[in-house]
Amino acid sequence: GSGLDPHISLENADLQTARVAKARNLSVEKVKELISASTDKPDFGIFGNAGVNVLRLNLALDDVKRVF
Repeated sequence: GSGLDPHISLENADLQTARVAKARNLSVEKVKELISASTDKPDFGIFGNAGVNVLRLNLALDDVKRVF
């Protein structure tokens, strides 16, 4: 592996939500929905922290129909 973590914390994703929504011309609510759908839970439900899979989120953002 490359050693790069494909995840960001939920807190970090939350801090970027408004900026991403504006850049993608989407509602904040839609971006939050996509973040939730792109979040991986802790391993076995108890080990580590939940994290947002950045690749999955970016692909979902690319696929969503834009709100004008």
